[in-house]
Parts: sequence; C-alpha cells; structure tokens
Amino acid sequence: MKTQKISEAVVRRLPIYLRYLNELQMNNVSTVSSQDLGQKLDLNPAQIRKDLAYFGEFGKKGIGYDINYLIEKIRQILKLDRHIQVALVGAGNLGRALCNYNTYLRNDMKIVALFDAMPAKTGEVINNLVVLPMDKMKSVMTELGVRIGIITVPAAEAQNVANEFVACGIEAILNFAPVIIKVPPDVRVHYADFTTELQSLAYYLD
Repeated sequence: MKTQKISEAVVRRLPIYLRYLNELQMNNVSTVSSQDLGQKLDLNPAQIRKDLAYFGEFGKKGIGYDINYLIEKIRQILKLDRHIQVALVGAGNLGRALCNYNTYLRNDMKIVALFDAMPAKTGEVINNLVVLPMDKMKSVMTELGVRIGIITVPAAEAQNVANEFVACGIEAILNFAPVIIKVPPDVRVHYADFTTELQSLAYYLD
C-alpha cells in the first residue's frame, strides 16, 4: 500500500465494491472490469481504478480484475481478514434490530456483547445475545477483545456510553444517537443519523 494518506471517501467506497464483488462471486463470475463496476454502482470507472490503485495494482489491462483476488485484497485492506468483535449498548428497538441483523454478518465481524442500563432488560435474550448490565462492560469487553462499539441509546446518554467505551479501550465507535460525541483523537467515530440523512434528501425534492 502507498504511504500517502487515504481519504475517508475512498475507505467508505471500498465496502460498496466488496459487496458487489461478493455478489459476482456468488454468481460464479471470475473477472470484472472497472467499466462494469462503474455501470453497476453508478460510479466513474476512473474513480474506481484510482481508489484501488491507492493500495496496489490489482487489475490487468484488457482483462479487468480477478474477482476472488480483489475480494481477498479489499478484505485485507479493510482488516476483515481477521475476527473483529463488536459490542452494542442500548437494547431498545434499534439495538434489537441490529442484534437480529447479526445473523447476516460474516463471522469475522459480529456483535458479541450487548449492554443496557435498565435493570428490567438485564437477562433478556436477543438473537442469542444476553443483555448485560453496564457494570459488566469492562470485564466482558476485555475478555472478548472487543474493538468496536455501537451506541443506540438516547442522545442524552450517548456521551456517557462513549466515555465507558473509551475507558474499556475501544478503538472505533458507530454512533446512532443524534448527537455529537467527544472522544480522544485515537478513537474513530462514525455517525448514522437517520434524521440528518432524511433532511439532506429533502433538499433534492422538486
């Protein structure tokens, strides 16, 4: 991989490429061109080639990309060639939905621990995950080697959960709460805010 800094936009496109490549692999397709990728994903083929070229020369002129090889390389780039343990805090409706989606995730990245501050939810089982109290977080996350945390609590509680995650040594957070959280510079945060996404879509309506 080149030593230059890779933009967040490039990193966010890699899973999109991977998803379609997995589709092609399931259909026993062996090679694909950047033109085919661009047409399917509604992206500029030159952009796709540029994105992949940041990490190496994966394609062959006149042939395209070997799908099996490219999948392997993108998984390595995204660090999906290893087991990544995820913890979720907030066993409400959204938290339940994400835990149920666990079934469709590959074994290399799964929610392995579920926590909630409400005593009434402790001990409840959601898709084979037992809801644990917050005071168990440190020991459980350390034991399981959790590296990514998901926040699905109300906005008022999100910062407290983020603080707990940081104290447990979490390296990255996916925050569904509609609020900006503050974490140390070495902890990466991505936001999944439905309201913001819907409001930005409204701009494009006639």
